[in-house]
Amino acid sequence: MVNREFLKIYCDGACSGNPGNAGSGLALYEGNENPTLIHGEYAKLGTNNTAELNALNKALEIASNVNCSTIIEICSDSKYSIDCITNWAYGWKSKGWKKKGGEIKNLEIIKKAHFLFEELKDRVSIKHVKGHAGVEGNELADRMAVMAIIAKNSEYQKYSYKDINEVLDLKIG
Repeated sequence: MVNREFLKIYCDGACSGNPGNAGSGLALYEGNENPTLIHGEYAKLGTNNTAELNALNKALEIASNVNCSTIIEICSDSKYSIDCITNWAYGWKSKGWKKKGGEIKNLEIIKKAHFLFEELKDRVSIKHVKGHAGVEGNELADRMAVMAIIAKNSEYQKYSYKDINEVLDLKIG
């Protein structure tokens, strides 16, 4: 387990067509260092919601491997994915992972992420941030989600850069 004083993770998903090519991206802030950017979880026929859930799940996986002296903050612009994991899953779980009115879409990723959230809820805080509103970490995670679609990488990879503004200025998608 890696020790950190501070960790803030922004996560985002993107989809070209819905359903269509989908990917997930994250920006990890540790202290005053430049953020670590990662992208992956490419799906040829995914949805925006699945990409958002995958990104949130990856953020939780990263948090589970870090021993942090402060609460780890995870930020997402997807109210859907946050509510699935931190709110609705409790009711669905109590009813045997069923809901009134039919199937729970994205159930397997929701179960996986909810299980991690349950393990970590005393060490993580999941917050909603407004998307496409100039929040640097969210903008970077968005660029990485689109980069996953371009690179078509199913495994998460680090994105190398020299200047954060070059990444923010990327015109992709």
